[in-house]
Amino acid sequence: MAQDQQLDLVEISPNADPPVCKIMDFGKFKYEQQKREKEMRKKSHNQELKEIRFRPHTDTHDFDFKVKHAKGFLEQGHKVRAYVQFRGRDIVYKDHGMEILARFMTELQDLAKIDQEPRMEGRRMATILSPNKKKP
Repeated sequence: MAQDQQLDLVEISPNADPPVCKIMDFGKFKYEQQKREKEMRKKSHNQELKEIRFRPHTDTHDFDFKVKHAKGFLEQGHKVRAYVQFRGRDIVYKDHGMEILARFMTELQDLAKIDQEPRMEGRRMATILSPNKKKP
C-alpha cells in the first residue's frame, strides 16, 4: 500500500503485538520535526544569574544606579545576586551591609521575590532575587 501511494512505511512501536506501522512521507515528517525544534529553541530563554556588588559605604547615587541595572535584569527574566563585599576592616560594618541589602530588596519587591535571605558567605553578605513573572 505504501509503495502504491509512493510513501514510506514507518514502524511506530516494534514491541507491540502485532507491530504498529504507519504510512507517511518520512522526509516531510523529519522536516516538520526539525522546524518545530528550531521554533522551540527560538522561544526558549536561558535564565542567567547576574551579580551586583556593593561595598559597606556605597553612596546613594551609586546604589540607585545599581538598582536600576537590577530592575533591567529582572525585567529580562534573569536572577540577580546582590552582595556586599567586605575588605580589610570593613568586616566590622556588617550592619551597614545588612541595611544596604534590605534597602535593595525593598526597592525591588514589586519586581522580584527573594530566593535567598541575606547571609554571610565568607567575606561577603549575599542575597538572591528572582523575577516574579516570566517575560511575555
